[in-house]
Amino acid sequence: MEIYDFTLTELRNRLDRREFSAVEVADAYLVRIAATNPLINSYITVCAAAARSDAAAADLAIASGSAGPLTGLPIAVKDIFNTAGLRTTCASRILDGYVSPYDATAIARIKQQGAVMLGKLNMDEFAMGSSNENSAFGPVHNPWNLDRVPGGSSGGSAACVAGRQAGAALGTDTGGSIRQPAAHCSVVGLKPTYGRVSRYGVIAYASSLDQVGPLTRDVRDNALLLQAIAGYDPADSTSVNTPVPAYAKSLTGDIRGLKIGLPKEYFIDGLDADVQKAVTTAADTCRSLGAELIEVELPHTAYAVACYYLIATAEASSNLARYDGVRYGLRVKDATNLLDMYMRSRATGFGAEVKRRIMLGTYALSSGYYDAYYLKSQKVRTLIRQDFLTAFDKVDVLLTPVAPTPAFALGEKTDDPLQMYLSDIYTIPANLAGTCALSLPCGFSADGLPIGLQLIGKPFDEATLLRTAHAFEQATQWHKQKPAI
Repeated sequence: MEIYDFTLTELRNRLDRREFSAVEVADAYLVRIAATNPLINSYITVCAAAARSDAAAADLAIASGSAGPLTGLPIAVKDIFNTAGLRTTCASRILDGYVSPYDATAIARIKQQGAVMLGKLNMDEFAMGSSNENSAFGPVHNPWNLDRVPGGSSGGSAACVAGRQAGAALGTDTGGSIRQPAAHCSVVGLKPTYGRVSRYGVIAYASSLDQVGPLTRDVRDNALLLQAIAGYDPADSTSVNTPVPAYAKSLTGDIRGLKIGLPKEYFIDGLDADVQKAVTTAADTCRSLGAELIEVELPHTAYAVACYYLIATAEASSNLARYDGVRYGLRVKDATNLLDMYMRSRATGFGAEVKRRIMLGTYALSSGYYDAYYLKSQKVRTLIRQDFLTAFDKVDVLLTPVAPTPAFALGEKTDDPLQMYLSDIYTIPANLAGTCALSLPCGFSADGLPIGLQLIGKPFDEATLLRTAHAFEQATQWHKQKPAI
């Protein structure tokens, strides 16, 4: 077994027992990245020298008995997080040459706990996409099948964890951008409750929807990384000051008496037969573990995608107005005047999908259309959130598919944006409701492509979500399989 095959928890135990050093771990991963990244394209920036330096410091901390929970553990981060002294691109030409002067709060927290950061990961530009094909640095390839997408927008994060290029990764989830790629790459991805993890220092796409979360090989690692990044941050006005439980203690393996809801709106025509079979089998597994399955209704689910693409694009239109070629990032040369510089810098710097969403959002916010589109979508969002709260009066957790199909082929949907948007039909509602949700492996298609199971929890009840996921994981072997790459 290679060093890069161990989970974070296994690495923690072996590092503490001095079976190998943090420097050896970092070196093993850096060699692995060099060998596989030309195939997967998950990394935009590899921090080899900094990783070895951090690993050497980790070895000293371990030797002195002052190691933290993440000391010496190899982690990579989506290139949407500001990282001090290191370029941050958001996979866009518009941020050409930008180097952040500070760390995002989530980055600062994993550094404080001794993590070794291996690098910055590829993504859909400004987190806008479901396939990781909207990147100025080229598409990410799924390690299970290099001709398939890894999902998006955190496709680099999911692919690098599945491909053994990092022990774990941080991503962001605005409409499914952690859970959908986690499902397509057979890893565990968690979108915490909105406000549980600080967004400070994360480049904004849609500020009322964005959330930071971990992608890992198993549920125990996910709980470990969530513990490291969760908690109140006064620098983030949307951060909620509520206690953070000890998530590892919730992993009892016991879900007897737990009430699991099956939303009837999520099991409909159009759901791939292999996905339906895997998810239904997963539900039966939970029943065999002592959980009670209850059908519930989320009646406004049908409006979620339309609602999301009004709110998210409107917020994107506002957030991306700051990229104008004046203060940082790309500025075209030989502009004739200030307006020409604005227009040409943005036209050159943004990709097609980002431009599409800016135009959609600007239209939704324009005079005469605000009430008809943006305001109405906010009212529908309230109804969707109420659907979830009503369902949670009856059940503890909801169980659904993550995506309607396994990973599709690269290029298959790039000419059909509406079909691409529907890839997130099962993940978007949890973002609109602001609650927590998790994807974990539950099977494979007839073509050998991973299938994910989505569990949706009550607001700020990540502990029950992780307990349920861990119990299912312990009863199955899906999480132990790895791609041949």
